[in-house]
Amino acid sequence: MRGIIHAAGYTCWIIKEIFAAGFDAVFKAFNPATKIEPIVIYYPMRLRTDWEVFWFTTSITATPGTLSMGLRHPIEPGGPITLLVQAAFGSDPEDIIAGLADMEEHVRPSLRNSPIDPKTVTWEPYVDQGPTPDDDTVPPAERMN
Repeated sequence: MRGIIHAAGYTCWIIKEIFAAGFDAVFKAFNPATKIEPIVIYYPMRLRTDWEVFWFTTSITATPGTLSMGLRHPIEPGGPITLLVQAAFGSDPEDIIAGLADMEEHVRPSLRNSPIDPKTVTWEPYVDQGPTPDDDTVPPAERMN
């Protein structure tokens, strides 16, 4: 019964977050003063089970302005799995990281007992390092023209 109540509460919360992020993204997209500053966050997950990781990463991707890009296995045994997250509006990385920590704590509420400090999480500006569109080394299947 406890799991059903948690699932219902999480569903309501994530729907609210998706709508709030959607309105925020639309507002920013139509505001000429807003810069799109994509960043990649290397988020050290506290979640461990496949089911929890599934819901966390799916929730991130369902939230406008963010995208789960992939997982990296721990560098050292017992270390955290790192989740790569792209955020389109990355002018305040610590706020985005705090939002990820909050979302992770909504997936598993017991994580509130082991908070994560957003200042300790690594991030960097997103830079497209792919070839230029005129580069003949790009395979035909990857060309946009």
